[in-house]
Amino acid sequence: MTFICYPKCTTCQKAQKWLDENDISYTFRDIKTENPTYEELSAWHRRSGLPLKKFFNTSGLLYKSMGLKDKLPQMSEDEMLKLLAADGMLVKRPLLVGNDFMLVGFKEAEWAERLKK
Repeated sequence: MTFICYPKCTTCQKAQKWLDENDISYTFRDIKTENPTYEELSAWHRRSGLPLKKFFNTSGLLYKSMGLKDKLPQMSEDEMLKLLAADGMLVKRPLLVGNDFMLVGFKEAEWAERLKK
């Protein structure tokens, strides 16, 4: 599994603490220094079954300063993926990527259910 986060994000810190406390092994990846690629985002989007809008960090400063709330509805999936791949700070985090699943954002109950041993 790959745990993708922004180390300064408090939600990411909670998620990492939860993974560690539950002895779940993962590979750590900093979204700021190693932004997800277009190809990764496209594959994760398909695997997640979520609308692509759910991959955007809607509470982020960059999202707000770019006025994406109003722009996203008019954008194609291709345009959204290119935008997400351009800057990791636009991507909702943390992300937990497994072989057959994709979790976006940290909801403890959802993670616990998916990662039950």
